[in-house]
Amino acid sequence: MAINWRGVFPAVTTKLQANGELDLVAIKAGLERLIEGGVSGVVMMGMVGENASLTPEEKVKVLQVAVETVAGRIPVISGVAETNTKSAIAFAQKAQAIGVQGLMVFPALTYRSDDRETIEFYRAVARSVDIEILLYNNPRGYGVDLTPDVLDVLKTEQNITAIKEETYDTTRVTDLFIRFGDRYNVVCGVDNLILESVALGAVAWVSGMANALPRESVDLLNLAVNGEWEKARQLYRILTPLYHLDVHVKLVQYIKLSESITAGYSEELKAPRLKLEGAERERVIQITNDTVENLKKFYK
Repeated sequence: MAINWRGVFPAVTTKLQANGELDLVAIKAGLERLIEGGVSGVVMMGMVGENASLTPEEKVKVLQVAVETVAGRIPVISGVAETNTKSAIAFAQKAQAIGVQGLMVFPALTYRSDDRETIEFYRAVARSVDIEILLYNNPRGYGVDLTPDVLDVLKTEQNITAIKEETYDTTRVTDLFIRFGDRYNVVCGVDNLILESVALGAVAWVSGMANALPRESVDLLNLAVNGEWEKARQLYRILTPLYHLDVHVKLVQYIKLSESITAGYSEELKAPRLKLEGAERERVIQITNDTVENLKKFYK
């Protein structure tokens, strides 16, 4: 299945039981809910999916359950978040064998590679598989920036088809289109910059808070892509306080708590992450509840 890089691709939360084990029933139900919400694909085990906190066995299980549950209705994309090239290649090949349609590849974790090292890392992973690759560009989070110069070298790798743009600088979106035209699909990776990114030409979005509000996030993107800007702005102003939570260091905790409020799933986390407490918790609850109430008025 070729990936049509249009629409909302939630970075799916990994549902857990109280003992920290995978909740396979909830994972399946969550995927069905997202599909019913109109998403265009799912990204399993990105940052939001707690990739780096899962065991190798858990990662395989999550992908197996996702592929079986989705059953070809939309693309399944797997995060690849490893500390070295050999491990990244091994996991990428395993994910392809399980049946995913694409990979969202992080830079090698724990080490800030320079441009030459970054290029060789991505080139090696790309050449180890046949499926599509979404480059994960989050220099704020990982210290590695996939600049236009880096992408210029990687453009010969035909299965590198998209870049998740998360520099928090919307000028980069325009720079990529100027430099590469339609060679790369530029995918918004920042919830509170989605309308700005669409205005500059992006039509796909990897979203964290779409876990909490999938249908509303799909509606927002569709309104913007279809040029219904006034209505899109109204909806964006309702959703943005919630979307701001996607760019915090505790985005996983925030998203899981919001999703528990809107969909009833557990907010259990892999340690060392812990559930929110006190004023921080109440703030996220308040923002989520306010957003839900304001959405009722919008859709009235």
